[in-house]
Amino acid sequence: MKLGRVAGTVVCSVKDERLNGLKLLVVHEYDPHLQPTKSFHVAADTVQAGLGDIVLIASGSSARQTEKTTGKAIDCAIIAIIDQVNLEDPA
Repeated sequence: MKLGRVAGTVVCSVKDERLNGLKLLVVHEYDPHLQPTKSFHVAADTVQAGLGDIVLIASGSSARQTEKTTGKAIDCAIIAIIDQVNLEDPA
């Protein structure tokens, strides 16, 4: 699983019918300190995330383990909206 921020949407006028009803969002990957990385993902939204939300994404076969994504051709899913991240100070 990875952290990210919803950066935009993907609009598809023609797509596999099994993707109908799934909102596709562009997620900018973040590190654990909530700093942006260079990676972006297109993710199926399973939790009604919105623009600017910090989210948790699952990829690969794990992305197809939600009720909304089972049996669908996706590789990345938003599975949670993050309220906060707490890191313990190593010092």
